[in-house]
Amino acid sequence: MKRTNASKIYNLVGAEAVLTEASDLRRYLTGFSTSFGYVLSDKNGTFFYTDTRYLEGAKKALSGTDISVKQFESPLGNLLKDYKEIAIPVGRTLYDDYEKLKNSGLKIIDSLPAFTSAMSVKEDYELDCIKRACQIADAAYLELLGHIKEGQTENEVAALLEYFMRKHGASGTSFDTIVAFGENSSVPHHETGMRKLKCGDIILIDFGCKFEGYCSDCTRTFLFGDDGEHSEFKNAYSKVLEAHMLVKEKITDGITGREADAIARNYLESCGLSQFFTHSLGHGIGINVHEFPNLSPKSEHKIVNGMVFSDEPGVYLEGDYGIRIEDTVTLIDGKIVSLTDTDKKLTVI
Repeated sequence: MKRTNASKIYNLVGAEAVLTEASDLRRYLTGFSTSFGYVLSDKNGTFFYTDTRYLEGAKKALSGTDISVKQFESPLGNLLKDYKEIAIPVGRTLYDDYEKLKNSGLKIIDSLPAFTSAMSVKEDYELDCIKRACQIADAAYLELLGHIKEGQTENEVAALLEYFMRKHGASGTSFDTIVAFGENSSVPHHETGMRKLKCGDIILIDFGCKFEGYCSDCTRTFLFGDDGEHSEFKNAYSKVLEAHMLVKEKITDGITGREADAIARNYLESCGLSQFFTHSLGHGIGINVHEFPNLSPKSEHKIVNGMVFSDEPGVYLEGDYGIRIEDTVTLIDGKIVSLTDTDKKLTVI
């Protein structure tokens, strides 16, 4: 019988029963994605309760695992009437739902710390899924480069990239694809729009896809033609790339998120660019594209072997240009291994 993450979380929490409703956490527990359902674990095992839309698919997907599938019949209290305590992810639970559980007389235990800890260090199969999501993103990006043309809008380029990711095997995107042309690249999370591409434009693309529920995340910045007017941009690009590579060289097992962020931030400060580095160095990646740990100036989170996270230093000059170079990476035997791996030298197409 295949054991799922549901039993791992139940054992970590140590409560009489563990109830999980949040869709991403359910996906982590079961490996099956639905818009509705409850996962309930106790000493007798784990049960996935869902409605008729998902029953057949859930039974097929979870056949041979340690999770039994049952049809949910409201109210929720019927599932919990035999318990004195229940663990829920408090920070991911709506206040009204929390109050209903609390007022029913149940002792409430927070399961979220167990999820955060378990999800941050990947099992081998999870890492394999993320690797595949990264390979798909790389392949789609390389295919995209040959299809970018003058006059296309940001929306059109984003649509092409998302099509290529689907074509290469993605089940969807990790987040809304960001495509920024020219001056729009100075906004770190620019909303992709109708700006048309012209010769000499900087192009910044932040993208990622999902495979078997797991995410990739990558950013590339490059030029569409070289009009000879980008000497400042090219110099800044080289510094951001050096910061990016320095992070890969120096991060090791046990370093804090603050110390990791400082590797890039201190280097950019020595280049007179740190004031333009307006976000943190990185974030964990897994079922969600933003997870534990945080690699930021205030983070004391420890980076340990088996974690997957982004390395994404950037600089942004308001109204002029922005540069971000991002890879999804993991830590193996105390050394960074890059999972997205397309060329990061400045590309001109």
